[in-house]
Amino acid sequence: MRGSETVRSGPVPAEAGASGVERVAEEARAADGPRGEAAGADGACVPVIAGAGPVTRPGERATVRLRDGGPEEPPRYAPEWLQLREGADAAARAQGLLDVLRARLAELPGGLVVHDLGCGTGSMGRWLAPRLDGAQHWVLHDRDPYLLHFAAVASPRSAADGSHVTVETRRGDVARLTPDALAGASLVTASALLDVLTHEEVATLADACTGADCPALLTLSVAGRVELTPADPLDTEIAEAFNAHQRRDGLLGPDAVTEACEAFAARGATVRLNPSPWRLGPEDSALIEQWLRGWVGAAVEQRPELRERAESYLQARLAACAAGELQAVIHHTDLLALPRTTDGAS
Repeated sequence: MRGSETVRSGPVPAEAGASGVERVAEEARAADGPRGEAAGADGACVPVIAGAGPVTRPGERATVRLRDGGPEEPPRYAPEWLQLREGADAAARAQGLLDVLRARLAELPGGLVVHDLGCGTGSMGRWLAPRLDGAQHWVLHDRDPYLLHFAAVASPRSAADGSHVTVETRRGDVARLTPDALAGASLVTASALLDVLTHEEVATLADACTGADCPALLTLSVAGRVELTPADPLDTEIAEAFNAHQRRDGLLGPDAVTEACEAFAARGATVRLNPSPWRLGPEDSALIEQWLRGWVGAAVEQRPELRERAESYLQARLAACAAGELQAVIHHTDLLALPRTTDGAS
């Protein structure tokens, strides 16, 4: 892939993996040095990310941009946010698509080669690798060397049947993916990526995957729907402003899954969709709090006239969250695209 840098790594030590994520974060942070920007108490006084995560706090670091060239993108996800949401992501991913994927991958000879795009801290690998049989080699793609270090060190070392799992990292621009970059790939994965791509970038992704005859499992794309209990009259207005914020600068936001379906189908792939909502309750109060700050902050950035009402709304919602009285269903969609095989079957 153009402009990429590759680092290979073997399996992680036994004490790493999901249980060692916090230790890995500290190790990576110490190696990289402190970075981050302060945020206001309500998250509305500094630029906010396009997704549903929080603004960065003192001592946290947001990831760098997805793309090479062009204007600098605003900071996106801090590793602390990715770590906080990992459990909810794992619970939400569509098991039905996994069954279909396993059947397709079982037809392939030899071990699996999996390319994870925009890998972040590597949560997709920690979820998926132990659910697939056979030897696996994961190629982790991200723009941020800090996150690539984190993902490689915390990657799983064993498949579902005990087979070996290895990993390499590639620092590069996922928006420039080509079929050649995926040569030999068994599967492409991504999590929470489609909605921060443009129409052209989704087309590039579909071209690369179908050109390499490679299935794609693209999970946790925002659907633009949120259900909060108890309801508030301002819920709908905040949601609409947030969705508009996600569509800034040509990004697809909640339209991403529809665009991706059309792009893969136009290239002959069979596309399957499954809902993958976060279902959050009192036990998820830390995640709900941070999600609320980012969600409301993005809405206010999109529509500054909401600020006064939104500040009161946010404080009331945070109080309900702290009291264990708030529940949230945040809708996402998982997509599995199966390109036609060389014999014409899907």
